[in-house]
Amino acid sequence: MTTIAFETTDLPIIGAPMAGGTTTPELTAAVSRAGGFPFVAGGYLSAEALAPLVERMRETTETFGVNLFAPNPVPVDSGAFDAFTSAFEPVAADHGVAIDPEPVEDDDHYDEKVDYLVDNPVPLVSMTFNIPTAEVVDRLHSVGTQVVATVTTATEARTAADRGIDALIVQGPRAGGHSGTADPTRSIEDRATVDLVKDVLAEVALPVAAGGGVDSPESVEELLQAGASAVVVGTLLLLSDEAGTAPTHRAALQSEDFNETQLTRAFTGRPARALVNDFVKKFDPIAVDAYPAVHHLTKSFRAQAKNKDDPQGLHLWAGTGYRSAQTGSAETIVKELGARFARS
Repeated sequence: MTTIAFETTDLPIIGAPMAGGTTTPELTAAVSRAGGFPFVAGGYLSAEALAPLVERMRETTETFGVNLFAPNPVPVDSGAFDAFTSAFEPVAADHGVAIDPEPVEDDDHYDEKVDYLVDNPVPLVSMTFNIPTAEVVDRLHSVGTQVVATVTTATEARTAADRGIDALIVQGPRAGGHSGTADPTRSIEDRATVDLVKDVLAEVALPVAAGGGVDSPESVEELLQAGASAVVVGTLLLLSDEAGTAPTHRAALQSEDFNETQLTRAFTGRPARALVNDFVKKFDPIAVDAYPAVHHLTKSFRAQAKNKDDPQGLHLWAGTGYRSAQTGSAETIVKELGARFARS
């Protein structure tokens, strides 16, 4: 079996690619210095915006990956979307935010970013939100890039294996932020990530990394013992010095005003785990499966909430282990998390 790039670092810890500015160049560099495997978060970026981040990563280490959102358009139910928009529009207006009620679709510049990565190869490319086509996998393989898919079920793992994927990132439902599921309309049941890892490894013979709900070295050990080659952490790094986490988000993670997380489609139309705030309480009951249309609909409202330091209107992404997030250097956090499991 081919050795995967994330299996070659000193520590079996992967810094999750948190799109939207949370995973900064400083954070990826800190993860690398600690001996972990860093990812450049390519979601929400054009190829032109991604390129300097990749080149900066090359200056730091030869061992890294780039994460992309693979297109997975969900047909918009116009009736449900209009009902959501009708409920959301007056709330946005009360906050001085004008919205465009027409659904906006895009592919997150996917083809352009794949072209860039074929022309400027990196060690590893991972995909989330969908399994890449065999054609895309072959193109990346042709330039020496390993291809990894995020999976949330054993069925998705089988699809990935059949398309020539080199390794998997098994994402449990307790992970913060967006679920990488290839079927965003399905009901996502709560279960331990370790059980999902076992299901996936019973289905396919591929190397796996795993994440979701990781809150301690003991969590890391459990996943490694279940057969994972590495463990992915994101929420545990949100309070680190190097993370681009917004001040409002940082404060909410440490506040007693927020005491639970929930998977919700309210913010973007795709299931994502966040701290429960007023936005979730109001809009989750009528949330629709319509990513990225809902993402674009609510984006300006959420941006204003961020600018006005309003945690009740902001997407406060967080996994179930958020109370274990630590302040300080990400390098120290990663080292303390993975030191017991050093490969060398």
